[in-house]
Amino acid sequence: MLHFVITKYSMKYAIQAEGINKTYGKYQALTNVSMDIPEGKIFGLLGPNGAGKTTFIRILNQIIEPDNGLIKFYGDLLQRSNVEDIGYLPEERGLYKKMKVGEQCVYLAQMKGMKEKDALSELKMWFEKFEIQEWWDKKVEDLSKGMAQKIQFITTVVHKPKLLILDEPFSGFDPINAELIQNEMLRLRDEGTTIVLSTHDMGSVESLCDNIALINRSQVILSGSVADVRNSFRTKTYVLKFHGTLLEFTIALGARFELMHNELKDEVHTASVRIKPEFKLNDLLKQIIPVVDVLSAEEKVPSMHDIFVQSVLSFNEAQS
Repeated sequence: MLHFVITKYSMKYAIQAEGINKTYGKYQALTNVSMDIPEGKIFGLLGPNGAGKTTFIRILNQIIEPDNGLIKFYGDLLQRSNVEDIGYLPEERGLYKKMKVGEQCVYLAQMKGMKEKDALSELKMWFEKFEIQEWWDKKVEDLSKGMAQKIQFITTVVHKPKLLILDEPFSGFDPINAELIQNEMLRLRDEGTTIVLSTHDMGSVESLCDNIALINRSQVILSGSVADVRNSFRTKTYVLKFHGTLLEFTIALGARFELMHNELKDEVHTASVRIKPEFKLNDLLKQIIPVVDVLSAEEKVPSMHDIFVQSVLSFNEAQS
């Protein structure tokens, strides 16, 4: 289990969960889950299906209660009254199909404590921003999946919650509208909103998330900033492109450098080389430049997808 300590003393947290356990009969949904979600950041809540992410989200939303443990919300114990400070977009969308879009948006905003006048003003702004003013008097059942998704996103953020919880928010969106939602998430974060993003899209994690926690088999097995997590999985492997013969290249590597893989296409070699801990890239280049024409050299940093798969498989193997 890997955790990376944030040493910045002034760090403030939107959520501090300590020792959360939850069982359903004999099924252990969460086991001693602890995590700190920094204020004003996008936090990736990751894990395979059935790992415990949804259970943890439901606890944050106070839909269910943990068996034990505690959760602090912006420094104080989580209370029922904090529901109005949270916006939740569930994976299973739920809009009333027979209601008109505008009426439903106002109704849901009022449920979050907004006055009708304020709700109408904020909703007008959002409808204009998304260029969907003509949808106001339509019934939800007349909307496409993507259109309904936009409406649900608006109803989630309209009351300006301090904490946003988004469960697979890009599902059903084409690339243009997915980028629109991503840009809004980044804007909200920059304005101080804390966002918990639960997703299987590791590309979104890399482009959006500041910090992550990976839950597997009810436990947190990896957590920290995205930068720290990726750095911890670096293997000092470099991808080099070069002209020359593979034999001379391999001989030049000697015992200090390990050739992991090589491909030849259009007379250009693409080789993956692992460097031993005590050596650097410059040491490698000094060895090979005299015998081959090096076109490029860059470190191969594991993607979040690779880290996700490696961490889950390693944990499962250790548990079996």
